[in-house]
Amino acid sequence: MSVESKAPATGDGSPPAGRVGRRAAISAKTLRTDRWWIQPVVTFTVLFSFIIYSTWAAFIDRDYFSEPYISPFYSPCLAIKCGTVPGSHGVPHLGIFGHWWFTSPAIIILIVPLGFRMTCYYYRKAYYRSFWLSPPACAVPDAHAKYSGETKLPLLGQNLHRYFFYAAVIISLINTWDAIRAFHSPQGFGFGLGNLVLLANVVLLWMYTASCHSCRHILGGRLKHFSKHPVRYKSWVIISRLNGKHMQLAWTTLASLAISDFYVMAVSAGWFSDLRFIH
Repeated sequence: MSVESKAPATGDGSPPAGRVGRRAAISAKTLRTDRWWIQPVVTFTVLFSFIIYSTWAAFIDRDYFSEPYISPFYSPCLAIKCGTVPGSHGVPHLGIFGHWWFTSPAIIILIVPLGFRMTCYYYRKAYYRSFWLSPPACAVPDAHAKYSGETKLPLLGQNLHRYFFYAAVIISLINTWDAIRAFHSPQGFGFGLGNLVLLANVVLLWMYTASCHSCRHILGGRLKHFSKHPVRYKSWVIISRLNGKHMQLAWTTLASLAISDFYVMAVSAGWFSDLRFIH
């Protein structure tokens, strides 16, 4: 049985102090005494650092190819200008975008992974809390006075996540081809440290993409009888287990993408040579 307070009203008609009705009148923004702010600060720092690095790497427009390695930020290279900039001669390109495309070819490609991650269910939680403070942590008030959810622009675009997932699968296939092709240089079959870097990045990207909630729903969603669809059910079970690691994979792939791009750039720029195990 609930107990309501019977605090007397004040003489000037203002609300009584203390407990009123079923809710305590607490003036503090939060009663949490732990360091709840550490997680949003760390999240903000890591995400912002990756944004700075990836933006710089995309606009620098050079040193993204060192035979047989190509940076995942620049693959597939769709512009004719690919391979004509310093430090990137000979890069495979499709030439879909003509000479009128004056900026970095990476801008074309990064739209897909950016859209996929911006609409990702985990990343929404991450940047909502760390960048928008909406809310910054559990039991901590939202920094915004009003909340309309994801029903208005630009957040209405979060519904495009499934379509970005399809595009991300295509990009992952292209990155897989790049990683396989990198074992074959002009001198024949070869194996170096760069192969391990690109291969690890591809494996992690596939795990992150497959652990996506949209992938899980595509495999097992709207099935009324799992017993009638044994293949989809087994696939759904595997993806569900992987889905439990979606947060960890989201962070790990940020690191693998940055490391892959940096390694190719450093080798192409001549900062150090690729460590070759088999020439």
